[in-house]
Amino acid sequence: MSEPDRDLAGLNTERARADLADLDTRTVADLVQTINREDATVPAAVAEASRELSAAVTLLATRLESGGRLVYAGAGTPGRLCAVDAAECAPTFGTDPGLTVPLLAGGPTAFMASVEGAEDDRSTAASDVTAAEVGVNDVIVAVSASGRTPYALGAVETAAASGAATVGVSNNPRSELSRLVDVAIEVDTGPEVVAGSTRMKAGTAQKLVLNTLSTAAMIRLGKTYGNFMVDLQAGNAKLRDRAVRIVATTTGANPHDCARALDMADGHAKTAVVMLLGDLDAAQARERLRNSGGRTRDALAVSGEEPAAGGSP
Repeated sequence: MSEPDRDLAGLNTERARADLADLDTRTVADLVQTINREDATVPAAVAEASRELSAAVTLLATRLESGGRLVYAGAGTPGRLCAVDAAECAPTFGTDPGLTVPLLAGGPTAFMASVEGAEDDRSTAASDVTAAEVGVNDVIVAVSASGRTPYALGAVETAAASGAATVGVSNNPRSELSRLVDVAIEVDTGPEVVAGSTRMKAGTAQKLVLNTLSTAAMIRLGKTYGNFMVDLQAGNAKLRDRAVRIVATTTGANPHDCARALDMADGHAKTAVVMLLGDLDAAQARERLRNSGGRTRDALAVSGEEPAAGGSP
């Protein structure tokens, strides 16, 4: 049997809290309150990394605007959270297929089941990055609670060698991952309620960080109008209803006219908004959006249709 890894045991995310030594004897109500109380500390820990998060968002938005991609890399819980964030960008922001690329240690099988040893394989991470053709316009975001997962480290090293920008997300200070990346986001969530179970506070922090990174970058790229996701494509009944409400709220037009504009816009809310506010047909609205880089406000500002700041979006 191998000796315990002293470096791993010393990490904040691995430590056991002495005050929770009787955890298995507590009532259900106490367990729920204890977990909830610990979860409530996570947003403040994420806020401590606001400066680094801002730098990462700026870097990401710049690379995406230059034609790059957002590539994620992680193992276990971090990898699954990366896959979820990557999958949600298209339906939320209307991004093109392939703009977000999740690399999960162990491949797609590891999303639903543990693939033993996958996170320890640095060479497989290098192969995955190479196969994804990660290059100079791309940004790779590697996530690791410990900050020392071999798969995350290998992915960052290979991506950096190809000229990609690198961002590291970890839950321990002064991690090895942080030393390798252009922007290091360290969210120190401390010991878990169940010692070492980093799917808990560490995982919650990782989800908040990924939400912030992708959402803020997409907003900077013009994927919203005000706080509305106007780039969504109304592909089902729920999204159709949401799109009609978005168009109605942002334009002040009646729902019937909004539904008609959406039909003419092939279900694209942003095009319908520009049509109605700019008194344009669908082709003209699409041209305005092409010329404005997809930014609704810029498309409407051409002829002064853009609502005044401080009013409706």
